[in-house]
Amino acid sequence: RDATNGAEVIARIEEALGQDLQVLGGESEARFTFLAVRRWFGWSAGQILLFDIGGGSLELAAGADELPEVAASVPLGAGRATVEFLPNDPPGEEAVERLRAHAAVTLAPIAALMAAQPKPNHVVGSSKAIRSLAKLAGYPAAGWSGSERMLLPRTALGSWIPRLARLPASARQELPGITPDRTFQIVAAAVVLHTAMTALGVEELEVSPWALREGVLLRYIESLSWSEPAG
Repeated sequence: RDATNGAEVIARIEEALGQDLQVLGGESEARFTFLAVRRWFGWSAGQILLFDIGGGSLELAAGADELPEVAASVPLGAGRATVEFLPNDPPGEEAVERLRAHAAVTLAPIAALMAAQPKPNHVVGSSKAIRSLAKLAGYPAAGWSGSERMLLPRTALGSWIPRLARLPASARQELPGITPDRTFQIVAAAVVLHTAMTALGVEELEVSPWALREGVLLRYIESLSWSEPAG
């Protein structure tokens, strides 16, 4: 959405595919992801508060219906935060604190917006980055095994951040849940998520295996017009 050469890239992809592309806005991304999370948890889940970390942005949404009552997107994605605040490997604690301070300021108006919503029945995190962090610092929910239903406590996440900041990327991928494609961005993802949970007063979140991709597919399927064959 924000790349300086975004229009050029989109034009080249459209030419190669022969298909128009749609670029989602930040709030639309939050709404699609919320839809997926709602379907995963079901209607009986009640009020949901959602965190979703992508490469360029952090999405938050809250509501008790299929689509959220409020949705917001802020430029705190794991990739963007890594490039802007944690370019060194390992980044070190001073850089981490600069990112934490920036994230806290950026999230302040969103935290005020979400505070006006009813208390959530479920606080949910989605995206690959959050699933990786849950495998590293979380634990399975009661009655579930493996990674089917993970819980991620804020205190456990916070305790990992100084250790992650001291490790080089090559060593981080040896940790539980940290895949090679996430190793460079996982420190920024942890800092942003921990800061967001702190700003919104969240002690623990549940991890959803469904996120933006599933939300887009669900909405697309529902938009199809089915008709009975003639005769």
